[in-house]
This record gives sequence, C-alpha cells and structure tokens, in this order.
Amino acid sequence: MQKKDANSFFEITPELVSLAGLCTESSTIDTELYGKYDVKRGLRDINGKGVLTGLTEISEIQASKEIDGKSVPCDGKLFYRGINVEDLVKGFITENRFGFEETAYLLLFGKLPTQTQFDEFKATMNKYRTLPTNFVRDVIMKGPSADMMNTLARSVLTLYAYDEKGNDTSLPNVLRQCIEMIALFPQLAVYGYQAYQYNSDLSQSFFIHEPHNELSIAENILYMLRIDHKYTPLEARILDLALILHAEHGGGNNSTFTTHVVTSSGTDAYSVIAAALGSLKGPRHGGANIKVVQMFEDMKKNVKDWEDEDEVAAYLRALLNKQAFDQKGLIYGMGHAVYSLSDPRANIFKRFVKDLSVEDGMEKEYNLYALVERLAPKVIGEERKTYKGVSANIDFYSGFVYHMLGIPTELFTPIFAMSRIVGWCAHLIEEQINAGKIIRPAYMSIAERKEYIPMGERQNEI
Repeated sequence: MQKKDANSFFEITPELVSLAGLCTESSTIDTELYGKYDVKRGLRDINGKGVLTGLTEISEIQASKEIDGKSVPCDGKLFYRGINVEDLVKGFITENRFGFEETAYLLLFGKLPTQTQFDEFKATMNKYRTLPTNFVRDVIMKGPSADMMNTLARSVLTLYAYDEKGNDTSLPNVLRQCIEMIALFPQLAVYGYQAYQYNSDLSQSFFIHEPHNELSIAENILYMLRIDHKYTPLEARILDLALILHAEHGGGNNSTFTTHVVTSSGTDAYSVIAAALGSLKGPRHGGANIKVVQMFEDMKKNVKDWEDEDEVAAYLRALLNKQAFDQKGLIYGMGHAVYSLSDPRANIFKRFVKDLSVEDGMEKEYNLYALVERLAPKVIGEERKTYKGVSANIDFYSGFVYHMLGIPTELFTPIFAMSRIVGWCAHLIEEQINAGKIIRPAYMSIAERKEYIPMGERQNEI
C-alpha cells in the first residue's frame, strides 16, 4: 500500500480553493429570503424565541413571565424535573454532600431517590466503571487525538464494538448502556488527555490512576488527573457543583436536540451520544468557556491597572468594536440566547468562585472577572443599543474555575460532556419511550429549474 506524504496530503491546494469557491457561489442564500418565506432560521424567530419542536418533562428554563398579556424578562430560573436547581444545590450544601450522582438519578428517573435507591444506583454505576480488557492500550493509547472531544467520540463508538448487545434498543439495555457511559466518561477523557500528552512528549511520565468506588465523580476526576492524587475539599465541591449545573439545560440546546433527532431514527445509544459529542465540540456550543479564559489572558496583558474601571471599560469597547483579542466583536461569557436578566447557573456558581480564588491565591483575577461582569452590560448597552438585557452566563466563570483547579484547557469541553451526558441520556430515553415519527424538519428549495446540458455542449465560464 502506498504511503501518504503528510506534507502534500493535507495541503490546501489551489484546486481545493477553487472548488471551495464554487461551493460558496452555488450555496450562498440571500438572508432576506428567510424573512420573505417566514423561515425560522436556526429554529428561532426574529426575537430569538425558540420554535417549539417537542415536549419534555426533564427540565425547564424560565427567562420571562406574562404581565398584562405581554412577555416580560425576569430573573432566570432552571428546573430539573420540576425542582428549582437553586433549591437542589442548597440541599446538597446544607447536607454537606456531593450532589452530581443524585442529580443524575433525578434526571434519569424523574424523582429524588431514597437512601436505599441511591445506594443501589451508585453500586450499579460502580459495576460499570470498568473499561474492557486492553481498551486503554488498544484504543486510547493508539493514535491519540489533539482534541479530547474527538477522543471521547471515538471511544464511545468503540465501546459499541465491545458490546454484545450494541444494537439492542430495548429500554433496559439502553439504560444499561447509558449508565455505563455516564460512569466511564471521566476515565475516557482523562486517560485520552494523558495518552496525548505522553505521545507528544515521550520524556514525560505516563500514569493511569484507576477511579475509586468510594469517591464521587468530581473527586475521581481530580484524583485521576493529578499525579499526587491530592485535592482540597473545596476544589472537589466546586467541581461537583459545576457538574450539577451543566448536567441539563432543556431540550432546545444544539447537542440535546441532536440527541432527540438521532434517537428518533431508531439507532443505537452509542451512535446517539457520539453525535451529541460532535455537536458539543463546536465552539458555538461547548467551547465558549475556553474563549472566556483566552479573552481574559489577553485583557490581563493589555490592561495595566486591573482596578481602573475606565481602562477596563475601554478594553471592553475595543472588544465590541473588533479592535481587541480575536476581532470578533464579542465579550465572551456575557449574554445568553434565552436568559436576559440573569443566568441562574452563573448566579449559583459565582458564590463559590471567590472562595476558591482566595484558597488558590487568585483573588486579584477574581476581582477583574467581577469588574467585567459589572461593567460589560453597561458597555454593551451603550455600544449596541440592545433591546435585550445582558448578563454573565455559566461560561463566564466556569473556565476560570477549571483554570484554578489546574484542569488543562483541552479538558474544559470534555468536563462539560462528563456532566451533560446525564441530560443527553435522559432525553435519549424520553425520546425512545415516546417514539413517534422520525424528526425531519422541512426545508424550502429556492433553486431555479435548469435544463440538463450534454458534456460536449457545456461552456467554461469566464
């Protein structure tokens, strides 16, 4: 077999550039046509409200309320199976225990467990927290990817090959596959990162720490990731909180909608979750917190006095005017497609961020984040003349927290996936139980009719 020359095989040739130009020429659609034909682009109306495409009992987002027949923005709320997430978190904190596993039970089964039910659920998760024989050597160690989301997707699809009942879509079997993936995701991501780091620099030590059944998922992530196994109680608690807050966010986000769409085709659970991972990998979805961290690194280099409100505000204006950072005109971590006045997840999260910054000696950085959170809505309002309120979203602080925890940037989005797989599995099961028609939205063709021209009669266009 002829070997590929890496230098030439991956080269973007003039021919490819030319063909790409043909794609652009033939596939660009006039944006005014969306309004002309009343097409909800991105399944959102002109005011940003989502088009209803399904029903769910798993979670609910509240960002507005009716007053005198009009929809008025209100402080955001998030409900898991009808329970306010703020109350859920408050219960875990009051009782001084980790809550992500219990949140998983709630989302999967629709109610909070008794102690006996919870112990049985944890025992079931521990049972499936074992990778197939030689999986690390044959799958994770071979051909590691620089992107951990691709590593996760490949690992998930390979688990199908090890599953004797991979195509069995009966509910008990799908539930078994879901619990197994929830239990294994931390290992797949952490081991994948460690394998890539080792292959990139063979002088580094390669270590694999197996998870401990008596530890929570949050504790195990830190235990497996750190060479010395050590972490503080506050570090583990705030990571557990991050997992709880990212576990679910309605059926309308891109990756969860992907889960419903793919499940409706009748395919296997591994294919569904791999598709959801592909969606979450996109920088418009799961990678936003990385952009926040990168933006602040640029800000810290270019703002001399982090306490000077005028200087910080000037940098924010430069961001909006495409004169700073990546010239995209965005203040990352500010604003949300649904929430306007406040993102409840960010409000809950930031109460603990300061404590961690004090413990890690990064209080100065925290104060800069807090200042930007306070100044950005005013600056955006002045520069954009926006009609919608703007507030910090969960991504604003999550990347900062992961940075303080010493979690590498490559694992930011995989940690999102370690959490959100719970929501994906709940929606997968809900879609399967209520199986009706395959989800296939309509598209309107606006192409003009053309006659077929024989090859010999076609003219090259100049």
